[in-house]
Amino acid sequence: MFNSKVFVAEFIGTFALVFIGAGAGMVGAGLVGIALAYGFTLAVFYYVYGHISGAHVNPAVTFALALNNTVKWGQAAFYWIAQFAGAILAAWLLQTIAVSLGGTLEGAATTGLLTEKEPIFAMVVEAILTFLLVNTILNTAVAGNGGNFAGWAIGTTFALAILGAGTLTGASLNPARTFGIAIFAGPSYTNVYTYVIYLFGPLIGATLAVLVYNFLNDIKDEEDLELEELEYVLEEEPVQKTVKKARKPAVRKTAKK
Repeated sequence: MFNSKVFVAEFIGTFALVFIGAGAGMVGAGLVGIALAYGFTLAVFYYVYGHISGAHVNPAVTFALALNNTVKWGQAAFYWIAQFAGAILAAWLLQTIAVSLGGTLEGAATTGLLTEKEPIFAMVVEAILTFLLVNTILNTAVAGNGGNFAGWAIGTTFALAILGAGTLTGASLNPARTFGIAIFAGPSYTNVYTYVIYLFGPLIGATLAVLVYNFLNDIKDEEDLELEELEYVLEEEPVQKTVKKARKPAVRKTAKK
């Protein structure tokens, strides 16, 4: 059940994602800089560790793949432990660096305009963004349709999500990313809305992505089956059965005289 290689890959991948992405926020890289930092890191580590663990580096992604039976629930638990541990260590190191320089980690927090004022809308935004990210992962990496560009498709989706909604919620899409930072900076992990927005939001979005993916693939499977049946019928040569009827000899009736 426990795979040490998967655990290490997810730990390092999540650590790198938070350390680089949140680090960009801490030093004030701006929305574009933060989006590129997170997007490029996610893309790169897909190629680095994708063949080992799938490079989920996100509890919501692991949740989706467990729902989809890509990974087992028992394995998912170890994914989550590694992801949260990696995120917390990255956040602690960033906090230590920030304090040593006389700064804070507040710039790395996943908060936005909706976080305090409209938490329900913030949850909806997180759900939508996570749906888009998991949708990309399922249709490229999991389905095998992305080929060598799957990692860049996933990383680009993440970067675009941050560009599009970073000012609204911080565009977390990743509970580990949010809660690792929340231990040292906002949003407060003691606030119930933090869980509503940054835990339930991504899990809802991930669930919807799996439902849509399975629905679309069911339709595709039915169409493929119909096509295969049609090809089979066309390839079959018609068998003509001929029934030969035996001719009976003509019977002459002779009149008796």
